[in-house]
Amino acid sequence: MRVFVAGGTGVLGRRLVPQLVAGGHQVTATTTSPAKLDLLRGLGAEGVVMDGLDAASIRAAVARARPDTVVHQMTAISPAHAGRPDIKHPDRWFAATNRLRGEGTDNLLAAAAEAGVPHVVAQGYASWNGLREGGWVKTEEDPLDLLPGTAAQHGMEVLAHVERAVLAAGGAVLRYGAFYGPGAIDDQVTLVRKRQYPLVGRAQGHSSWIHLDDAASATVLAVEQKARGVFNIVDDEPAPAAEWLPHLAECAGARPPRRVPVWLARLLAGDQAVIMMTEGRGFSNAKARRELGWELRHPSWREGFRTELQG
Repeated sequence: MRVFVAGGTGVLGRRLVPQLVAGGHQVTATTTSPAKLDLLRGLGAEGVVMDGLDAASIRAAVARARPDTVVHQMTAISPAHAGRPDIKHPDRWFAATNRLRGEGTDNLLAAAAEAGVPHVVAQGYASWNGLREGGWVKTEEDPLDLLPGTAAQHGMEVLAHVERAVLAAGGAVLRYGAFYGPGAIDDQVTLVRKRQYPLVGRAQGHSSWIHLDDAASATVLAVEQKARGVFNIVDDEPAPAAEWLPHLAECAGARPPRRVPVWLARLLAGDQAVIMMTEGRGFSNAKARRELGWELRHPSWREGFRTELQG
């Protein structure tokens, strides 16, 4: 198949492109920087410079590639694009990514439709943002939490827009858990080693994780099977922060994380951090396993963190 990967040089794109190439697919992958074209060639793709917020740029790139499937992995979360992580102000930290998920998705879908591309796969998110009621683990049938009244609300509404738009186009949205793997959690590990990533309150809020290579393999399956609908792409073990954060610290060779009260965490880190740590809901991967035939190389963050940080 001819596969067009929008956002080929991000942490996931760098793992996805080689898996697509290894599967025999012809890959065109985009970057915003001419300096990264050699990187894409090294991964086995034809590289193209494209601006995800420029509709004409996207139309030209998609028309030239003549793909069978478009894969939307455009974000701007890296420090080079977004600056230092600012969990207290996700509206500022994710401002560029929110535009790529809003305007960028619309531009990409319009270009795909114009070029007659029959299938689109897009990046969603499912880590701790399940609706904060009922059980701790949610399926694709459960609504996501839009975090009304918080600084994260706009970003969550943009993710909902991605799902509506892509599903209306007959495509698939892969709700990835929190990434770990090469380059994905370096900033978090730095904070953990400085003991600046504390547990909040009882830290019973659940999160779901996914290794980049497993996220990439699920994406390849969605492309090859022309999947439609929403899929949670997470590992087998959603878990409370009280379990995964101390384990991350141990694997990083750090002292155990401090514990802070909810009121102080809200003051220092904002509502999103408090919600994630105290009320977050994780996700089930049963649908992706069943319908895509997906098998994980890293079924749990427990061994995954250890392998990643200790070799």
